[in-house]
Amino acid sequence: MGREAENATSVTITPDGPLLLPGPVEVSLPDGRVVTSRRFTVALCTCRRSRIYPWCDTSHRRRTKNAEETR
Repeated sequence: MGREAENATSVTITPDGPLLLPGPVEVSLPDGRVVTSRRFTVALCTCRRSRIYPWCDTSHRRRTKNAEETR
């Protein structure tokens, strides 16, 4: 394993979900702002539905009615 691999940042792509990164993370937004998360693992929104974008708030999850609610 080379030195570059030892210093590489690990990014996890989740199907229909956020990008998971080891924290802390600084994100540069298109409007020039820089936001920071100091969490151990950071979830970055990829669907752009999050109310706290660029952080994921699980808005990507499908909302379905429970079978009991439809009775």
